[in-house]
Amino acid sequence: MKQDVIVIGAGIIGLATAERLLVQGAKVTILERNKTGQESSWAGGGILSPLFPWRYSDAVTSLTSYSVLQFPEWVSILRETSGIDPEYQISGMLILPPYDEETARRWCSMRGIKLEQRTACDIHSIYAVIADQMNKAQNCALFLPDVAQVRNPRLLRALRSRVELLGGKIIENCAVNHLKITDRHIQSVATLCGEFPADNYIVCAGAWSTKILGIHALKLDIKPVKGQMLLFKFDTPPIPAIIVQNDLYLIPRRDGHLLIGSTLEDAGFNKQTTIAARDSLLERAQIILPALEKTPIKQHWSGLRPASLENIPTIGRHPVIRNLLINSGHFRYGVTMAPASAEILVNEMTGAAQPFDTAPYQAGWDTN
Repeated sequence: MKQDVIVIGAGIIGLATAERLLVQGAKVTILERNKTGQESSWAGGGILSPLFPWRYSDAVTSLTSYSVLQFPEWVSILRETSGIDPEYQISGMLILPPYDEETARRWCSMRGIKLEQRTACDIHSIYAVIADQMNKAQNCALFLPDVAQVRNPRLLRALRSRVELLGGKIIENCAVNHLKITDRHIQSVATLCGEFPADNYIVCAGAWSTKILGIHALKLDIKPVKGQMLLFKFDTPPIPAIIVQNDLYLIPRRDGHLLIGSTLEDAGFNKQTTIAARDSLLERAQIILPALEKTPIKQHWSGLRPASLENIPTIGRHPVIRNLLINSGHFRYGVTMAPASAEILVNEMTGAAQPFDTAPYQAGWDTN
């Protein structure tokens, strides 16, 4: 693939796309408005599954399921080439009531996904407080034993190293100001650090994607939705698996760190953390894990997810501008969808066969 490609955005999607292009022989430059991987990609939890997969459309679950299958090999390559361990691990996910058990069982059965029931008695020795709560309500939890997680800041560092080792160039603090277009073809992009010509341009700028595209975004609807997170540190992991209840999740890391997330706030590009969000997350998490009452918060941060309709990203070529492509709008699941999204985007560029029907990832342009 002898092409000169500009990738706009050095988050997980931009880096994964660049890596795949580089492996196929393209010359790649990534332009990043801030620092590599320090926006939504860094801020998330790294759960490699939708929280309640049966609540999502096939367009979302087909992409996440296919992508998750690629993680073991992908992470292995990243670890070997970069020397950085992204800490991929299958930790399982325990879903506490309330939930729709019939829908969950039917969905998992149709797709061959393991789903186990955990009664209060089953989990009492590990989750004594949770078991007591379950006895007072719905007397079981659902367990997805094959759900994995990755430590996304480490994944980003490993991926950046891999991209640079492959010859990719990353230019930080280089915001794109303008796409110079003539006759439905981008001639160059004007940025704070100069003008960059290329054969193809790929927008992977997350929540900032429609700003960069301007009028060329057509009807693309990708906007920032803030999510706030809390971090705690224990001597050893306080829980053995990811726990989810409603929109709250607790993610244990190998070294005893515990992530609590997350809010969903339509607040524009405002990344400020709030006391109200902190207190709400903490109050709900303490009900599940009372040990948090005596554990100080180590860190409180927020990120801006690239929200899209029904969590469905837009991946592929622009309907009008021939050398413009996009890989954006992954909302809550950018890390989960990254390797598969990169494959679909590069297949689109090269004309290679797609692994499944990718038409839903062009619907975001809505040019009809």
